[in-house]
Amino acid sequence: MAPWVPRMHVFEIDDQPWFPNFLRAKVQAALTRAWTTSVPFFQTGSPAQLAARVLASHLGSRVRSYVYIDFCAGAGGPTPSIEKHLNGSLSSSPNPHHPKSYADAAAAGTPAQDLSDKPVQFVLTDLHPHPEDWAVAARESPNISYEAGSVDAADVPPGLVGRYKKEGKKVMRLFSLAFHHFDDPLARAILKNTVETSDAFAIFELQERNIASFFTLIAFGIGCFALAPYFAWKWRSPVTIIFTYLIPILPFVLVFDGWMSALRTRTPDEVEALLRTCGAEGGEEELSRWRVRSGREMFFWPTGNLNWIICERR
Repeated sequence: MAPWVPRMHVFEIDDQPWFPNFLRAKVQAALTRAWTTSVPFFQTGSPAQLAARVLASHLGSRVRSYVYIDFCAGAGGPTPSIEKHLNGSLSSSPNPHHPKSYADAAAAGTPAQDLSDKPVQFVLTDLHPHPEDWAVAARESPNISYEAGSVDAADVPPGLVGRYKKEGKKVMRLFSLAFHHFDDPLARAILKNTVETSDAFAIFELQERNIASFFTLIAFGIGCFALAPYFAWKWRSPVTIIFTYLIPILPFVLVFDGWMSALRTRTPDEVEALLRTCGAEGGEEELSRWRVRSGREMFFWPTGNLNWIICERR
């Protein structure tokens, strides 16, 4: 069902150049915690764990054939946690659909090298890179690497994608809590570049254009007030206390930007409409090969849903 509210490309405070960088870092850290934290009684797992489960279940035996490149990684976001949960599930619970022989691989159309049990690889990139933060994630996991230079998702350097294709891998682009930031012309340009250079993309959003998101974000704001002392102690950051309780900028920005993000979030049909009109080389014949699947999984009872879109070239 289409939302009652039309999509609006409204502004978010965290996107504005005048918003102080030291506060932006705290906002991004809080969003990462929203991805990676599981609240007892309200959640059976974190949203990042749920995203990993979606990739594993909906890609099946193809999950190992991809390298996953996050094109809007920010300071790291949920990708390190998604990597941990996805590779953990692959190593502990082998996929029953995974081909057991080269004959099975050929019959399934799966590259022979995917028969290995090697962990899947994730790459962090961004238009505004955070190499120091990414280096920490890369040290903590051998399955994470990063591009230290700026990477434009609408004009990706051929070598970035090409190096993995030379290794026999396909490339899936990840947009976690990011795709709603692009206006329609930029979104089309990014999808055009994706169709022309990559093999799949996945979009994960923690909000949608409905009343349920409104209440979920209020709960998020309450959680910020409740957990601020813990994170101030963990981060050794009195700034967190000051701008949560004395001058409550952080909870205000997180809730306000969350509501604006909900208004900017596209439905799967709206994303597919942009895909079909992106003007990629090969025209309608090429675009007809791309299959769009979508769904939602509850990550916070009773109103919070992880909305996902996975699109692969057939």
